[in-house]
Amino acid sequence: MQKVNHLSLITNMMQSILKRATVRKYKQEDVAPELLNELLSAAMRTQTMGNLQLYSVVVTRDEKMKQRLAPAHFGQPMVTGAPVVLTICADFRRTTRWCEERKADPGYDNLLSFINAASDALLFTQTFCNLAEDAGLGICYLGTTVYQPQQLVEILELPKLVMPVATLTVGWPDETPALSDRLPIEAIVHNETYRDYSADDIDRFYSPKEQLLENKHFVEINNKETLAQVFTDLRYTRRDNEALSQVLLDTLRRQGFLS
Repeated sequence: MQKVNHLSLITNMMQSILKRATVRKYKQEDVAPELLNELLSAAMRTQTMGNLQLYSVVVTRDEKMKQRLAPAHFGQPMVTGAPVVLTICADFRRTTRWCEERKADPGYDNLLSFINAASDALLFTQTFCNLAEDAGLGICYLGTTVYQPQQLVEILELPKLVMPVATLTVGWPDETPALSDRLPIEAIVHNETYRDYSADDIDRFYSPKEQLLENKHFVEINNKETLAQVFTDLRYTRRDNEALSQVLLDTLRRQGFLS
């Protein structure tokens, strides 16, 4: 039997993914609506629960609207600097309205439905990112979307059963950023059953990250002993996580996903 050349199995898209980096600076050049719609349409072929497509996308091009969105993302300059901002929402509103108009009794005002819709929305988001980057566009994924969702709900006038879960800034790159480090595959793959991490495993998986010059500098300028302390004490603190979790729960309740 002929030996399989694993390198030959790497497609052009896989090579693009292996080279991908977050782009935060964009050329002052529009993303044609026709191109954006083609990419969004192609992304709709992604996996979806029950073929319901439980997501919606709000496209923001207007400069004043970007200025209004920026505070919800802690003023990150990509929001106002990109030609296009996409807010991807978990959406059970459309499906619920369909049921109501077709003599069916919807039961989608609950946490399970939100998780299903959020999963759909994030799958769509990733597929769009892959397609857009393959077309030469730059993408920045904003994790801040779920930190202050109520602001986005109000600005974008999202009705009940619609919840923002992801934001992308999109444009033609005006920088060539370096690749971010990643953990080795052994750190994330578990064969057959989950195997918990020993102290040796943690050392093996995280030491290369900790030894990067930029991370050592990060520890030094923040007067911390370890890189992990930078994350727990400064970037993602328990106090902030608990406060933002409460905001998230309150917004889910107001949007009708929690009784």
